[in-house]
Amino acid sequence: MGVLSSKQIRNLTEGPQTLLSDYVNLDEQLQPNGVDLTLGSIAKPITTGRIGIDNSQRVLSELQELNFDESGYLNLPQGVYIARLNETVALPENLMAIAKPRSSLLRNGVAVNNAVWDAGYIGKSQVQIVVHHPEGFVVAQNARIIQMVFMTLDESAEFLYSGQYQGEATSESKENSK
Repeated sequence: MGVLSSKQIRNLTEGPQTLLSDYVNLDEQLQPNGVDLTLGSIAKPITTGRIGIDNSQRVLSELQELNFDESGYLNLPQGVYIARLNETVALPENLMAIAKPRSSLLRNGVAVNNAVWDAGYIGKSQVQIVVHHPEGFVVAQNARIIQMVFMTLDESAEFLYSGQYQGEATSESKENSK
């Protein structure tokens, strides 16, 4: 298993495979060992969710979209939010990805939580933003909030991601994907 360099990410993004699309500015977003992904929209969970023994028992929290002001900023009081990323990620059968928050967020009392991106996943993902700072946090639309790191698998995945979130927020999305 290895980690893709910025050169490899650029080649896969600008080449025929299209690892990433819908980015804001690839030159600014590329990092030595990954790529920064940007904030597209943000919402607040307003109902209770549930995870059961299998996916048929899953209930997702309903979300209330929040609006950026005329300058493109949003003031987030302390709390939990769900952010939609701008970028569409399309992982081939030999790559997976993880992401961590940009250190500037951590230094401001803001955490970003997310899950693993499995081989075969395609979509505009959501991540959780938790504002721990008692005074809140102000964020701009299109701000770089996480750094995604791509890892090559020792061999191609035996099967590819095909869950509920496949194609989320893209033209390929399922009717009920969120």
